Amino acid sequence: MNTLFILPLAIQGWEWIVIALVVLLLFGGKKIPELMRGLGKGVKSFKQGMKEVEDDVLEIKNDLESEPEKKSSDK
Repeated sequence: MNTLFILPLAIQGWEWIVIALVVLLLFGGKKIPELMRGLGKGVKSFKQGMKEVEDDVLEIKNDLESEPEKKSSDK
């Protein structure tokens, strides 16, 4: 049922060409590399942030797992 709504919105081959032409007309040839560079930096920053969150979660998990060992060794 959901695919009936998604299929008309799927971008096919010739539509990519139209989109590329519109972007080229709107931004010009000199601005596109700058836009792509900014997009790349944004993606890199996002991935770095996700990695930091994963590291924090693993650190907290390891701290919680090692806490019972500390309590049992204190007795």
